[in-house]
Amino acid sequence: MEIIRVGVDLAKDVFQLHGVDSREHVVWQKRLRRREWLSELQKRVPEGAEIGMEACAGAHYWGRELAARGYRVKLMAPQFVKPYVKSNKSDRNDAAAICEAMNRPSMRFVALKSVEQQDVLAVHRVRSELIKQRTAKVNQIRGLVGEHGLVAPQRVHALRKALSWWLEDASNELSMRFRRLLSGLAGDLRHLDARIKEQDDELAAMVKESPAAQRLMALRGVRPITATALVATLGTGDGFARAVTSPLRSV
Repeated sequence: MEIIRVGVDLAKDVFQLHGVDSREHVVWQKRLRRREWLSELQKRVPEGAEIGMEACAGAHYWGRELAARGYRVKLMAPQFVKPYVKSNKSDRNDAAAICEAMNRPSMRFVALKSVEQQDVLAVHRVRSELIKQRTAKVNQIRGLVGEHGLVAPQRVHALRKALSWWLEDASNELSMRFRRLLSGLAGDLRHLDARIKEQDDELAAMVKESPAAQRLMALRGVRPITATALVATLGTGDGFARAVTSPLRSV
C-alpha cells in the first residue's frame, strides 16, 4: 500500500522511520543511517506525503530538505508528542508516536524556519550568552573590589568609569598585583562590550534586509532587537489565527 504519512525520530547518526498507509496500517518501519535516509525515503514514500518530526536540533534543516523534495513537512513540539508514546520510550516507539500525533486534528505545528530565520536566531542566542558572560564578569569585579573596601556602582556604564578611577588612584592602597588583575578584568569587560556591539550591529543590518522587521519597527517601542526576534521566531505569522492583520505579513 502507498505510504501517506511518516514519523521520523531524528538522531545524530541513526534515524527511525515509521510509515502508515491510507488505512492507518503500519507498512514501513526502518532504521537508517544519516547519509542514506533521504534517498531511502524517496524510494519508498511518494511526493506529497506528510513527514513529521519533533522540532528539535536539526529539524528545520531536514524539514527544508524534505520540502525541497516535494514532501509536506509537519514539525511538532516534543511535549505535544510525548502523550502518544506507547510503552517504554525507544526510537521505534518515538517514531510511531510522531506519526500518530501529526494526524491529530487538534495538534499544533511549528512553522518551518528558513536559513535566514535561523541565522537571526543564532545571532540572538550568541548575544544573549555574551550578556550573561558580561553580567557574570561585572558581578565578579564587584565582589573582588568589595573585599578591598571599594563600593562598585550598580550600572555597568558607571562601573566602567569606576574601574578607570580605581586603577589611576594611587591613594586607594590597591597592590600592584591586584591592579594588574583588575586591569585584566577591565580588558575582559571591554572585549565583551565589543562582542555585544558586533551582534547589535549585525541585527541592525538584518533589519535593513527584512521588510517585515521594518514594518514592525514602525510600532511604538519596537527596536531592532525586538523586531528581528519576532520575525525570526514567527516568520510571516501564518501559523496564527490573526495573522491576516499582522504587520509581519506583506501587504
